[in-house]
Amino acid sequence: MILARERAASRPTAARPRRALWLVAGMVVMVAQSLGSVARAAPEGFADVVERVSGAVVNITTTTVVAEPAIPAPIVPEGSPLEEFFKDFLDRQKRERKRRAQALGSGFVISADGYIVTNNHVIDKADEIQVEFFSGDVLDAKVVGTDPKTDIALLKVESDKPLVFVTFGDSDKARVGDWVLAMGNPLGQGFSASAGIVSARNRALSGAYDDFIQTDAAINRGNSGGPLFNMDGEVIGVNTAILSPDGGSIGIGFSMASNVVRPVVEQLMKYGETRRGWLGVRIQDVTPDVAEAMGLDAPQGALVTDVPPGPAAEAGMEPGDVIVEFAGRKVDDSRTLVRIVGDTEPGKTVKVKVFRKGKEVELDVTLGRREEAEAAMPEPGAKPAEAEVLGLTVMTLTDELRSELGLPPTAEGLVVVDVDEASTAYEKGIRAGDVIVEAGQEKVTTPAELRARVKEARDGGRKSILLLIRRQGEPRFVALPVE
Repeated sequence: MILARERAASRPTAARPRRALWLVAGMVVMVAQSLGSVARAAPEGFADVVERVSGAVVNITTTTVVAEPAIPAPIVPEGSPLEEFFKDFLDRQKRERKRRAQALGSGFVISADGYIVTNNHVIDKADEIQVEFFSGDVLDAKVVGTDPKTDIALLKVESDKPLVFVTFGDSDKARVGDWVLAMGNPLGQGFSASAGIVSARNRALSGAYDDFIQTDAAINRGNSGGPLFNMDGEVIGVNTAILSPDGGSIGIGFSMASNVVRPVVEQLMKYGETRRGWLGVRIQDVTPDVAEAMGLDAPQGALVTDVPPGPAAEAGMEPGDVIVEFAGRKVDDSRTLVRIVGDTEPGKTVKVKVFRKGKEVELDVTLGRREEAEAAMPEPGAKPAEAEVLGLTVMTLTDELRSELGLPPTAEGLVVVDVDEASTAYEKGIRAGDVIVEAGQEKVTTPAELRARVKEARDGGRKSILLLIRRQGEPRFVALPVE
């Protein structure tokens, strides 16, 4: 299957006794009545919605000047009378072999003064952008700002008259099974509408900020950047990608949820760029075995694996903390935290609630700006180290081992030198060369300390112990059974 970003009769049965048929019929009526009390009727048509919003949907044509591959030079014998001719010909071809490539996409107007939303990949590297309206008018557009992380771009056109526009709806209110309407310019055929339902919610494809609505409304090449409407004519998604074996619609399309798109558009309109909050931690999801090992009631929250220099470190956050609440909002998993932090204004001080060693601790964190921090973020440090417990053969770090493993002189921990392939540790992905930094959320530097932490977990009635592992500088928590 290809995940593509888009540019846009039955056999008769024997007769049954009449009484049995009546019983079945009665059951059908009862089921129909019970369903009818909760289900909404299907719309008679979509014409009213289409008529109301079509003036705000646009076709986008981009033009890019591209260089074509050079023509292979013909083989001409040295000293041939044709040598100079072919030399002049090839020199001329090298100068002239450029062409103008066109691409098609869709978009929608969000303000009377000409702001237009589309996908970033629709207009990326374009030299010229033209927008065609439902009326047939064509206007040149300029790029206000782009956000490759969500594949959103904001354009602006200048018009002599106010433009018809549409507004964003609340994508969180969309339910699986709701009717939706996709509009755009599929395969360059011009304005087109297709209907379907919300097939799934909260789909993630490849980005940290992904929150896609899956729909079976037909989305094809050229639909990219077009709107996904609810039955109130509100935009609840931006059509972005399809899952397809051949590039055509098979009823699995993805629209970036409006609640992700709207704050991005607002920032692009205000600043010409995005300004996302930055917490400054590395995180992972809390699995059921990790939750049990840490004493959490449920596998929820974002587990902090590392706290490099930054806002979180300055606020006192530590590796092993589980972020359960951020600025008053519950954190279900690491993906939720990334979204919430990114939507928060840089420079703002927020309260972050973490679960630490059986207690909840509240921290005040002043967020940085992610765009500025990404380039300055420190490279991952060297990997830590070794011993023999729970199917692991480990050793205390020595200067010689630090040198062999490329570790700094200050590195501490236990280096894993061997892993029993029949052990749970091997199943959980621990390998030779990994460094155990903590066990039971306590630092370990000798095999004796590791054994002591395992014994404490057993004596305390724990079924597992949490290890903090580093591999090539990247931290990861692993819960191993102690029974």
